Amino acid sequence: MKKHIFMALLLTSWMSSLIAHQKHVHGEGNLDVAIEKSTLSIMLTLPLDVLVGFERAPKNDKEKAALALAEKTLRDATALWILPPAANCRIESTQVRLPKFEGGHADINADYVFHCNDPNVLKSIETTLFKAFKRLYRLDVQRIGPTGQGAARLSPNRPRLNW
Repeated sequence: MKKHIFMALLLTSWMSSLIAHQKHVHGEGNLDVAIEKSTLSIMLTLPLDVLVGFERAPKNDKEKAALALAEKTLRDATALWILPPAANCRIESTQVRLPKFEGGHADINADYVFHCNDPNVLKSIETTLFKAFKRLYRLDVQRIGPTGQGAARLSPNRPRLNW
């Protein structure tokens, strides 16, 4: 657990120096990727609108079902993140945080931690988020790891992060 806290603090510190304020734009999300030794941490932030088409508390059974489906989809880490098989990664934890619906904008945050037996082979991550959530058209990515740090932009036509 200490390792995950360290990674989160490291990434948070690095991210805060790069981005003073994370913007909230419909159709766009943010993805932070950190690799330390055999641990791969993925932190995702998406506007609720991207997932369900609204940014407020669900008003009826159809909207409640849409929110539940979005949460279920985000919890399926092995379906959302395609890692090189040779890295032999397995999911250790998944955490999805739904919005509290207190303000004008609502985001969903999801954190994923993988353990990889051969992290040296881990040179890319592909996502199926664009297939699962058709309203998503861009993910701004920040990454940090043993090969350095960098930024990228993923899209439906470019769903793979390479380093």
